[in-house]
Amino acid sequence: MAEAEWLGRPFLLMDTGGIGLLRGERAEDVITAAAFDQVQLALESAQVVLLVVNVQEGVVPLDLEVARRLRGAGKPVLVVANKADNESAAEASGDFARLGFETVLPVSAIHGRGIEDLLAAVMPHLPAVPTAGEPDPLPDAAVESVPAKESLQPRKHPLRLAIVGRPNVGKSSLINALTGSQRVIVTPVPGTTRDAVDVPFEVVTEGRRESYVLIDTAGLRKARRVSDTVEYFSAERTRDAIERADIVVLVVDAETNIVEQDKKIADLITASRRACIIVVNKWDLVSEAVKDAQDREFARRRRQGTYGRPHRQVTLGDFGEWVHEKLFFLDYAPVIFTSAREGFQLDRLLEAVRFVAAQLDQKVPTAVLNRTLGDAITRRQPVSPLGHRLKFFYATQVRLAPPTFLAFVNRDEAFSPAYEKYLAGELRKAFGYEGCPIVIVPRARPKTIETIRRDRRAAGSRPDVRGSGRRAAPRGKRRAAGPSRSRTRPRNRR
Repeated sequence: MAEAEWLGRPFLLMDTGGIGLLRGERAEDVITAAAFDQVQLALESAQVVLLVVNVQEGVVPLDLEVARRLRGAGKPVLVVANKADNESAAEASGDFARLGFETVLPVSAIHGRGIEDLLAAVMPHLPAVPTAGEPDPLPDAAVESVPAKESLQPRKHPLRLAIVGRPNVGKSSLINALTGSQRVIVTPVPGTTRDAVDVPFEVVTEGRRESYVLIDTAGLRKARRVSDTVEYFSAERTRDAIERADIVVLVVDAETNIVEQDKKIADLITASRRACIIVVNKWDLVSEAVKDAQDREFARRRRQGTYGRPHRQVTLGDFGEWVHEKLFFLDYAPVIFTSAREGFQLDRLLEAVRFVAAQLDQKVPTAVLNRTLGDAITRRQPVSPLGHRLKFFYATQVRLAPPTFLAFVNRDEAFSPAYEKYLAGELRKAFGYEGCPIVIVPRARPKTIETIRRDRRAAGSRPDVRGSGRRAAPRGKRRAAGPSRSRTRPRNRR
């Protein structure tokens, strides 16, 4: 699904899987059957249907079968004869009048021919546009090129949530549970999702309507296990989804715990500098084992006492700390334990999304920011191999998502990754920023006067002040032989 607009008319475009089943034919696998069910859901929610056919192949039995089903749906249908790359192919589109629909439009999607005529035919079937609405969102390219003052403005587009993780950890099931419908295909087969699918989603909280876009992505496997071209481009689409998302929801499996591939996906999130929420899915599969462990641990504490004995991990808080230990570079991300099948703690997940989104929109006052950074640098100076001392002048916030701060100092080479992490931790203690990466950009103050140092080990002495180009004679040595220039009077001769 994608939000589109043409001549000021917004609409929602839904792409469906191809129908490859004749009447009475049964699907060979669960993915084909699930794709057919998705077509039925799209027909129920659509206001106009575009039946896409291949003009180069002509009318085939499957076209007749799909047309029969569409006539029973009771929706306006436009036949789109694709691959009409030339005039002769466009004239052959008249054969599709056999399908029984009034409008047949020849187009060429790859060349863009006939697209305007198609949109003009679609517009009369769409509902009227409401008069009141929010301003149009800026494209990503425009957002990246705006000045610093505009970068501090709140976002104007719906919050984009990318659901990422390994194959078969329950990403699509989580989206279906949040939306309350079968919006994306879910099967037990790993790798069912092959493309990044955008699903618009709205939540009404305390009388306020909040808009989201859930991005379902393909599972990321190890690079050496990618076997075909389709899976390679699916992984690339997932990486692109991380780049354009506002918040990334990292889904891990409660049964398999955190594995190496989970850490690699988390590294992609940190490299992209995106806000993150960690979701431990399929908690219902381990809830019984956790409950038994809790009963045993609490009985042991009552029997033996707790003094001097370490506690075992039996509560959700304990497991959350364990997740942060495994994913230590995402220790600022909140951890939510959910079950997409049973709907366990899905409301907590939405609360975490709203909280992290509010942290992304936080603007720190400049005076408070300078006082916080100044005190942090005074308490702990960075390690300098040359013994230089870092002097802090001024800092300001230049971006909201991710929170980016520009710090003016005397030497920018003193800012190591470890020291930047220390300063980011001090900012988290002062301002929160839970789930958000913090970026601190050091900028050295330009020097107005370059320092000139003399090399004492250089050969020779000071230059001649008279500008003759000759070097002055070293001290303690007589001048070379030559006529005497003494001005004393000669002795009187008798």
